[in-house]
Amino acid sequence: MCIILTLVSLFLHKNKTMFTNGQLIFAILFVIAFASALAYTYRKDLKLHKKYYKGSVWVLIAFISFILFIAVIKFAFM
Repeated sequence: MCIILTLVSLFLHKNKTMFTNGQLIFAILFVIAFASALAYTYRKDLKLHKKYYKGSVWVLIAFISFILFIAVIKFAFM
């Protein structure tokens, strides 16, 4: 943790940013805490996800394929 704070401090001294040192430290800590909570919650509910969202991968693949299809059509007729 001290390494991250040192790097942020060094970055602030070299570059003038629109954020204060305290705001950057808060943002870094918030992102770490939020990602940890998100990972913990996902791991806790993994059995339920496998049970209730079995076919959702196919919906995602279909959605991405449709977007790619639209992009191909757009660039083909330019």
